[in-house]
Amino acid sequence: MIRVLLVIPTLDASGAEKQFALLATRLPRDRFELHVAVLTRSGPYERMIRSAGVPVTVLGKRFKADPIACARLRRLVRQFQPQVMHTWLFAANAYGRLAVGGDGSPAIIVSERCVDSWKSGWQLWLDRKLVGRTAALVANSESVATFYRNAGIPSEKVHVIPNGIEVPPPAVADRSSVLAELGLPRDAKIVASIGRLAKQKRVDVLVWAMQLLRQLTNNVYHLIVGDGPQRGSLERLAKHFTCDDVTRFLGHRSDVSRLLSCVDVFWLASDFEGQSNSVMEAMAAGLPVIASDIPANRELIENGRTGYLVRPGDSVAFAQYADRLLVDRELAGRFGEAARRHLAEHHSVDAMVNGYAALYESFAKQSRGRQGASGTPREAF
Repeated sequence: MIRVLLVIPTLDASGAEKQFALLATRLPRDRFELHVAVLTRSGPYERMIRSAGVPVTVLGKRFKADPIACARLRRLVRQFQPQVMHTWLFAANAYGRLAVGGDGSPAIIVSERCVDSWKSGWQLWLDRKLVGRTAALVANSESVATFYRNAGIPSEKVHVIPNGIEVPPPAVADRSSVLAELGLPRDAKIVASIGRLAKQKRVDVLVWAMQLLRQLTNNVYHLIVGDGPQRGSLERLAKHFTCDDVTRFLGHRSDVSRLLSCVDVFWLASDFEGQSNSVMEAMAAGLPVIASDIPANRELIENGRTGYLVRPGDSVAFAQYADRLLVDRELAGRFGEAARRHLAEHHSVDAMVNGYAALYESFAKQSRGRQGASGTPREAF
């Protein structure tokens, strides 16, 4: 039995956290004993993880540099004695490697989920400084892997395990009832975007695209699902562009799959991504996707077959391609079905979990001084 400590900053309702929760709940329990540590605060995914029988410890980090949280993590490592510690995202990656030290036990695997062009010089310096304490860096796409190789992480330490997603059977939803709940007409044409309302997502591009689209297509509406620091400014922008009457800011939703069953076209305008969970969910729901032409999106979308790729920031192209798909429903159906097949063949949850399981087994065998492996009792916690 291999003990694995999974560490992440929060359990918020975001893409990385969703993949983390899927992994924590799907790893086979006959091969792995798991414990989850949350650096700062819990969130919606804690219930899902605990329901699978996985213990969760919240460390309560309060500051960027919090020695108390670091000490709590170090104590948890001594008590649980993992052979592998797998950390996710910058804060957990840094705290995990600083807390454990460089003795090689446990083996430390870090996950990077995005082309992190937002990182400052000191953050990239710290990533490089801690390479010696890193058994492996896992990226969720080739574009993320390339970014970190170029940032100075040795190629032999970089592994790619794509995100996993469940492809449901084609939805049979009561479209009219969902539209009625949203206050929309029964014959509405729906474009949607999902994600955190933050600068990198470029939702402002989509707000302007919506104003253009309404000039091309009658009875069209834009659903914006998610929340974040830019929500207020985006709502004001929609009003300024006079498309607020056809734009719905829905905030966080727990029924995204139900909403997607009523959507006709999906938009994503991000300047950078790792591997977009929202795009994958839309493709899995059989929707044609129009997305910014960035490396991570090219790995998911085949231009002209499963969707369209457009220059980042090109509101006109978002509107024009959406109009084409809303008019040509046969074309939209072909794109959507091809997207579903692509997700089912290349991005299953089982494939993702198996990839991590193989990596854990490999590094557990290599880790030195595995605590408790000789039968030494672990402290209760």
